[in-house]
Amino acid sequence: MLRIDELEAALPSMTQWRVPGGRDVDWAALDAVLGTALPSDFRALAEAYPVLVIDDFLMVSSPTPGAEASWAAASREDEILEDLYEMDDTEGYVPFPQPGGLISWANSNSGDSFYWKTSPADPDAWPVVVRTDNADWIEFPVGAVEFLAGVYGRTIDVPGMPGDFPGESPKVLGLSDRVD
Repeated sequence: MLRIDELEAALPSMTQWRVPGGRDVDWAALDAVLGTALPSDFRALAEAYPVLVIDDFLMVSSPTPGAEASWAAASREDEILEDLYEMDDTEGYVPFPQPGGLISWANSNSGDSFYWKTSPADPDAWPVVVRTDNADWIEFPVGAVEFLAGVYGRTIDVPGMPGDFPGESPKVLGLSDRVD
């Protein structure tokens, strides 16, 4: 399992958004509403960083402390994935909470979706599944942090993405945890 520092090496501009002392996400509350634990690499990322927007293109979701239940509920109620499933346009993938169902963890401003496939039982072994805006479904045998580090470190290629993805010097924006 890849560590956060390896992702930071691939995306050095993200380090300015690291939250000193961590974000204190209530994982027990999130897990209870979601109905499953999430991979430890993502938990580490979410503890260290708020929602991240990379190159004004890719938004990596992160639960906000105090609003874990809404993040979990939104992950369980992915309307776009549900619609694709009902239209039989998921190439055999199913929405969570079905066994092996998909849980979203990122999306792009072009309509690409990034999921975990919740199989096998160990969340740390869940692969990343990408549905491109071109309706291609691609599975990667890595976790979210390793996937991001690979994409931005240029060791993982995602077919069907825009030609300028990833950018030469990706800029990262961290979105505030403030809930007003």
